[in-house]
Amino acid sequence: MTRLIIALMLAAGPALAADGPFVSLRNTDFVVLLAFLGFVAVLVYFKVPGLLGSMLDKRADTIQSELDEARSLREEAQSLLASYERKQRDVQAQADRIVEQAKKDAAAASQQAQKDLDLSIARRMQAAEEQIAQAQASAVRDVRDQAVGLSIAAARDIMAQGMRGDAAASLIDASIDAVGQRLH
Repeated sequence: MTRLIIALMLAAGPALAADGPFVSLRNTDFVVLLAFLGFVAVLVYFKVPGLLGSMLDKRADTIQSELDEARSLREEAQSLLASYERKQRDVQAQADRIVEQAKKDAAAASQQAQKDLDLSIARRMQAAEEQIAQAQASAVRDVRDQAVGLSIAAARDIMAQGMRGDAAASLIDASIDAVGQRLH
């Protein structure tokens, strides 16, 4: 404390150049110096510098803890970001695989549908050809039956006009049997 007073007195150089004695209650510079020293003494007595130091240390500790917390939050945020980026890449890869599989399934379904369509067309063509063959066979049978009927009727008429008796009847029966055997 004495060192402080001496330092202040030496620093008060212009005050020493004033008129009259420096150490006097009439000298305002001296009174201000005494008040200042008293104020500093009261501050030291009530340990204000220590309180200010402890408050500043608390504030520094608070700031340091906030910085540590911010650093840990930043690291946590970076790890979450990396995790979400990994998940996003995984989801994108899975979506790509799903799309590829869907394309393959669609191509396979398209090929199967084409095969089924070809089989259906082939079955319908076969059924149509069978119906046509049956219709042709039926038409040929009908034409033969009518031809046989007409032939028989014509032969009977011709025979009836040209032949009489048992010989005509036996010839007609033989002709009918021959025609019947050939056509059926």
